[in-house]
Amino acid sequence: MLNTFPSSISSVLDSRAEGYSLPAGLYTRDDVFEADLDVFFRKHWIYVGLECDVPDAGDATVIDIGATSLILLRDDDEYVRVLHNVCRHRGSRLLDGGSTVISKLVCPYHQWTYELSGELVHAPHMGTDFDKSCRNLKPVNFKSIGGLIYVCLSDTPPDDVITLEEVVDERLAPYDIRNAKVAHQTDVIEHGNWKLTMENNRECYHCAANHPELCVSFIDLDFGFDPATLNEEDRAEAERHLRLYAERTQAWEAEGHPSGVVEQVCGHATNFRTQRLIIAGAGESQTRDATAASSKLLGKMTRKDLGDTHLWGHNCWSHFMGDHAVTAMVVPLSANRTLVRTKWLVHKDAVEGVDYDLNKLTEVWIATTEQDAELVARSQSGVEDPAYDPGPYSRFTEPQLDNFATWYIERMRAHGY
Repeated sequence: MLNTFPSSISSVLDSRAEGYSLPAGLYTRDDVFEADLDVFFRKHWIYVGLECDVPDAGDATVIDIGATSLILLRDDDEYVRVLHNVCRHRGSRLLDGGSTVISKLVCPYHQWTYELSGELVHAPHMGTDFDKSCRNLKPVNFKSIGGLIYVCLSDTPPDDVITLEEVVDERLAPYDIRNAKVAHQTDVIEHGNWKLTMENNRECYHCAANHPELCVSFIDLDFGFDPATLNEEDRAEAERHLRLYAERTQAWEAEGHPSGVVEQVCGHATNFRTQRLIIAGAGESQTRDATAASSKLLGKMTRKDLGDTHLWGHNCWSHFMGDHAVTAMVVPLSANRTLVRTKWLVHKDAVEGVDYDLNKLTEVWIATTEQDAELVARSQSGVEDPAYDPGPYSRFTEPQLDNFATWYIERMRAHGY
């Protein structure tokens, strides 16, 4: 009789070959999905939002990660906090999904009432001997890094996040993301595993054929090429581009704008990469004509020609330009469904229709995200097919996918799988 039980997660991890995509089960199995939520979305630092999601005291928004619901809010003293969205009485949710404005956190079930700090101040009919101080809302480990909110749901978060803090705080300081404004947000459900979403984002092998809007401002040579396949003219162009990159990066650095590659991938718990990229064409922004979408630049920025400071982690990617920024958060919903939440940020005083046109601001990444969603769905259908075998990554254009897969295996192993 054939064994119909699935192999252990450990044995599937063992079967991954270096330089190849992951075995099918790691993209498709429900037990792997639950393990991924536990390892990568509870025990590692993940990006969940922005300080400017809650610009004023009393602003609050709910973020759901698996079964965990979080409240990101700004308290009466203007401090940002992240609290578990679980009443300390009998566990009722305090706030529904989405954003709201509140003066207190009042449980709709039995009206237990909490200050925005999380302190329990009112618990009716619990007796005079009831100690309210033992029932404050549970806080969440979080860090605001350059205005981006990262949380870790574990009691022992990885301490190597300090490198991310040091690098990103410095690089994002001129953009003043803490005091930016969210001009627009979209939620797209991709019909694929979260790892396929991340793999798709970490290469531009597919860009020329699939992202015509993005390729106006993106330079595909930045994401690798096989020199042996280029004709003499294209090889000369690639060499010129590499020289330009070295020159431009050196000039930016000399002017006090950190620009070189900093990455922390394999061998580390906290996974990130950042680099200042050249913007093609007009060189100002990721728009259809590569010119700035907003006439009011972000934060303390005074120039439109400082490229694109890109940043990614294992559940996010962002692009920071002189006139605006784009951030994306990835949240697994099931083994084959993933939420991609994208936000467009402008200067806090920028006025729509006066300082920026919303369509120009958003159309490139709206189109790109929709295109990527279709590609991820195609990939998911393929890995679910019995004919799927892990395929080789291009060492020229997909080295970061191999790094990501290797890091994924490392971290699963580190947590007992």
